[in-house]
Amino acid sequence: MERKFKTTAKCAGGVKAIGEKLSKELAAGQWSIDLTSPDRVLTVAADTPSDARIEELVREAGFKIEKL
Repeated sequence: MERKFKTTAKCAGGVKAIGEKLSKELAAGQWSIDLTSPDRVLTVAADTPSDARIEELVREAGFKIEKL
């Protein structure tokens, strides 16, 4: 199941910061951020953690996030 979220990541540095948080609970291949999309879409290809936990981790990295 793929879940998608809109983020405010703007560059590779933002992806790295978010990745450092997500890697606590997801393997590297279980998530990606499309910087070419206007919504900077974070795609999570795993059933866990919960949407709320993913949102919490991205906010801890200093970025806004909302479920699409």
